[in-house]
Amino acid sequence: MQFTSLVFILFFPVVFAIYWWVLRKNLKAQNIFLLLASYVFYASWDWRFLILLVASSAICYYLGLKISEAEDLKRKKLWVNLGLLFSVGTLFYFKYFNFFIESFADLFGIKNDLTLKIILPLGISFYTFRMISYILDIKNNKLKAETDALIFFNYISFFPSMTSGPIDKGGLLLPQLKKERVFTIENGSDAARQILLGAFKKLVVSNSISPITENIFQNYEHLSGSTIAFGAVLFLFQMYADFSGYSDMAIGIAKLLGFKTTKNFAFPLFAQNIADYWRKWHISLTSWLTEYVFTPLVIQFRDYDKKGLMLAVFLNFVIVGFWHGANWTFIVYGALQGLYYVPLVVNNQINKKKKLSNTIPTFKEFGNIVYTMILVCFALILFVAPSLRDAFGMYGRIFSLSLFSIPQFIKIKILGLIGVIILIDWINKEQEHGLEISRFKPMVRRSFYVFLIFLIMYYGVFGNGSFIYEQF
Repeated sequence: MQFTSLVFILFFPVVFAIYWWVLRKNLKAQNIFLLLASYVFYASWDWRFLILLVASSAICYYLGLKISEAEDLKRKKLWVNLGLLFSVGTLFYFKYFNFFIESFADLFGIKNDLTLKIILPLGISFYTFRMISYILDIKNNKLKAETDALIFFNYISFFPSMTSGPIDKGGLLLPQLKKERVFTIENGSDAARQILLGAFKKLVVSNSISPITENIFQNYEHLSGSTIAFGAVLFLFQMYADFSGYSDMAIGIAKLLGFKTTKNFAFPLFAQNIADYWRKWHISLTSWLTEYVFTPLVIQFRDYDKKGLMLAVFLNFVIVGFWHGANWTFIVYGALQGLYYVPLVVNNQINKKKKLSNTIPTFKEFGNIVYTMILVCFALILFVAPSLRDAFGMYGRIFSLSLFSIPQFIKIKILGLIGVIILIDWINKEQEHGLEISRFKPMVRRSFYVFLIFLIMYYGVFGNGSFIYEQF
């Protein structure tokens, strides 16, 4: 049941109506209904996934209580380790088991009879990270174990953000599940605007670019280097429109139900360097890893000054890459991102932030944007390639004389749609999201809504409802 599918368009208004009009005065009934709606939403992909989700929630809930009740440090540590072992072990089995078996067999040249036919449960990377942060936050006394099972199960399975994030921490979502939610016209209007923008990004921009990039990357051996490089640029906009579009819709749907979730994008297309890019791209994952992986690594390596910081950054991004998928391409993708940070660490620029110009970017800002996006697009070859052999094949085509030829598949419509996204983001780059335009006059706002709806109706591609990050 995709956000852009007809089934969801019928499903959500029913949920919304019952949630606010029938159950508005009964918080517990609202939460029971919300949990049922989340389970129906999740089971619509495969009911077997739901069994794993419910079982994982129950075990994590129990372990959270045991950590909280532990009277001595030794026992508390035991329950924490069991919680981490269960969460990481589940993710490892479903997502990485076959990868390690195949890699081990390839390394030693032995026959592989152990590969299993394992179906990757939808959204497992996202809800597992919620469970891990819950366990660690209780351990670090940042969060009290949730005693109400209904509240906790809702937190793990909250359907707007369960399948592709944002990765909300317990400290944000659990308190909201315990108090009365209020629906206001202002909040509802803002949510509708963000959903409209998300639908435009996904249905119009991402789905229009998708057939072109698939054609380019599947047939790269017969195409020029310039076409492959152009494909990488197109894929940057496709992935941005796809993932940020999903996040816009997820955050907007959560707002309609009275919840505030984690911001996931902050206009990364205008990043001034690679560190700035990762501060603005998939913010909930970056923040999660910064707190639970990067910061402990920095502390561990603090005696080695900049070399220790470089190592912490590198290992952190290897994990970022591996989180995306069980493939060597993602590991190298993450390692490359880590290497991009080396000049920033050497020059003490890793944490420097700069506000962009209000009108048009300066030459320096524009140059920084272009340079950063070149680095991002170069790495995206690893992201889209099915194997390292294919990735190096694409790089080989790019670094050839054919790079200086005119690329194929240039379409004015696609370039125009990309231009619309860039313009929307630039105008609203200081706002909470790309369609936060309440500061404009009503006539301007309404005209823009009509313009986006027209683009969706006229250029929307409704056949492809799947999102790129669902596979992670």
